[in-house]
This record gives sequence, C-alpha cells and structure tokens, in this order.
Amino acid sequence: MTQPTPIRRASRHRPRLLDTALSLAAHGIPPLPLRAGKVPFGNCPDCTGNACGGRPNMKSAGPCQCPGVCHAWAAATTDPRTLTSTPWVAAWRQAAALAYHPGGAGVTVVDLDNAAAMEWARATLPGTRTVPTTRGEHWIYQGVMRSMNHVRPGVDVKSSMAYVRWRGPGGGTMTALPDVVRALAVKEPPAARPAPRSISLPARSGAGQCPHRTPVFLDRGIAMAEQRIIAARSAIHATVYRSFLAVLSTHGRCGCLTDTHVDRLFTAAQAKGETARHCTDAWNNARTTLGL
Repeated sequence: MTQPTPIRRASRHRPRLLDTALSLAAHGIPPLPLRAGKVPFGNCPDCTGNACGGRPNMKSAGPCQCPGVCHAWAAATTDPRTLTSTPWVAAWRQAAALAYHPGGAGVTVVDLDNAAAMEWARATLPGTRTVPTTRGEHWIYQGVMRSMNHVRPGVDVKSSMAYVRWRGPGGGTMTALPDVVRALAVKEPPAARPAPRSISLPARSGAGQCPHRTPVFLDRGIAMAEQRIIAARSAIHATVYRSFLAVLSTHGRCGCLTDTHVDRLFTAAQAKGETARHCTDAWNNARTTLGL
C-alpha cells in the first residue's frame, strides 16, 4: 500500500472527496464514501436485507453486481469507472467523509482510540506508519488478517471485511504485520461457564504416594510454564492457555496442584498483561478440554 498525497482540485462538477478517492484508487487503495454520521450508505431496495445474495467478496459470497454503494466495505473499489459512475457520484455529493477497505489494500490498521491504548502500542508493537486521528492514532502494517473490535481496551483491528476512515497518508515507514498483532484476533474457546475462579482438581484415585509430589519434579514443571509465559513476545493469550493446558495435562489428575502453584501461573500471566478474569477463563477452558 503506497500512501498517496491527496489531489486537491476544486470542481463544480466533481465533489472534492471523489478527487481524493480517485487518488487513493490509483495507488491500489479501495475507497468508499461515508454519509452523515461517518457511516456507510445504506443498501438500495434490491440489496436490503442481503436479498441480492451479497457481493462476491463477502464472507458468504453472492452474485450481487449492484452499481450503487451497497454493502459498505464490500463496495469499495479501485475501478475509476465505478467511482465516477452516476450512482456513486450521487453518493459522493452527499458524503460527509471518506473511508477505505484496508484488507483490499493489503494492510491492517490497529486503531488506537485513546492515550492509554497508544501507550500500550508504543511499549508493545513494532514501529510502523502512523496516522493521527481525533482521539488517537492508526498504526498501519503491511499484511492482511481477520478484523476484530475491542481486542484490548481502546484497540480495534481493521483489515479484511472492514472499513477505516481516511485521515491522510500519515508518516513513517510501513512494516510487516507482526505476530503480536495477529495474536490479538486469536480467541481461545469460550469459557466453559462464567463461574468464579476455581482451581480444585480431582484427587488421584488409588493408593500410594503421587510421584509428582517430588518437589523438584513439580517445581520444575511450574517454573517451565512460568518461563514460557514470561518469555512470550507475541500470542500472549494463546501462550497462557497452552501453558495452563500443559500443566494440567501432567498434574491435573493426581491432586498435585495447590493454590500456591496456580497463583504462580496466574501471576506470570498477569505480569504479561492478562486480566484475572482471562486467567480464570483460560484455566477453566484448559480443564474442560482435558475433561477435568
């Protein structure tokens, strides 16, 4: 995605936003107009309720070839003939802002909505091209991924099947989409039940001393899990879940684990930014996966 310098040409016959849209399209960035409220134009009667089947590039591919600005981000295009067609020019004349489809441009936008989110990004994410917004910044990376809102407080990820308001070319050198951003959209299985933290585990059946109660053996296992979590530089959510899963697969059925052991794991996870609730959900998910 090469960020263009918007063309500024006043014309009685062509809306100013259309000039900028054509400049974006010439650089491979699919634009679309936004109406009042900075939201996409609504579907035409033929497309209302997705009666047309949707456009071919939507999640559920359909045959829609509507010439109008329907289906929001899916209508974004780099075709100048479409952008300057009669239905689109009518939309441009009513448009209040300009947006683009980042996935169609081959990029991912990390939308930081407040100062705390920007502080987190500067401490966590690799530098890249940034664009100032009204309340924060857009960090733009080369590469496409799944879009997801609210991946962290004040942080949205916009890429495939999404639109982002165009706020100018920004500054800085765009870098490749890192794993730490991809991991933001990775979700572990939903919590087995919205219960408070519970770490009780079934005792080992049968008589005799559990071999895992050897302090060195058990402490080594807990220490390895702690280190795996602490050393993670990306995919933190997934790393925490897999670490919990590994501990439980070894010690979850014999009654070895105590509150002290689990507190060590939770402490390591929260030191990497996980919430207590997420730790509880990850723990319960791991137990459910193993049938504990």
